[in-house]
Amino acid sequence: MMFDDAFTELPLMAILRGFDRERTTEISRRAWDVGIRLVEVPVQNDAAFEALAAAVAAGAVRGEIVGAGTVTTVERVRRAAAAGARFTVAPGFCREVAEASLSAGLPHLPGVATATEIQQAQSLGLTWLKAFPAAELGASWIRAMHGPFPDARFVATGGMTLANTREFLAAGAAAVSLGSALADAEQFARLPELIADIRKAAQ
Repeated sequence: MMFDDAFTELPLMAILRGFDRERTTEISRRAWDVGIRLVEVPVQNDAAFEALAAAVAAGAVRGEIVGAGTVTTVERVRRAAAAGARFTVAPGFCREVAEASLSAGLPHLPGVATATEIQQAQSLGLTWLKAFPAAELGASWIRAMHGPFPDARFVATGGMTLANTREFLAAGAAAVSLGSALADAEQFARLPELIADIRKAAQ
């Protein structure tokens, strides 16, 4: 599966929210250059769909994967697929949206924050789940949910920084989504150190 393969190489995903086409493409390339395989472009308006299409085109040249985030309606699933997205992400779990995405051949990463949502998502065969908002839930939530749901693969999203990424991975998160760390030059300069630590821990 796409998420398994991409996160085996490096358990990080890029979220590029609110940037124009040029900036989205620039930061996407920056993410791919450091080994991040998955780029998510949230699609809350027409400009965001244009940015998604631009990132998809840039990724196609390099064989990289771009998906659509904040996919909260079936219409957004349709537009994301038309723009060339390879997967969809949502802030919460909606069976209709998840089923539409899967029917379109797009792996879906639904947001979950409760045991009920995890169970509902898993009833559709979804094992990769977006723990959101992760910083508010806390790393201990990941650890606690692995008890009743040992097969769940959580992608910690929301308020994730270079400082707390290690904590969430140590607690059992399968991956972490980063946003500002890629867009901010000062944080990005420290990203290679984090990546080196992650890869060393995986050996």
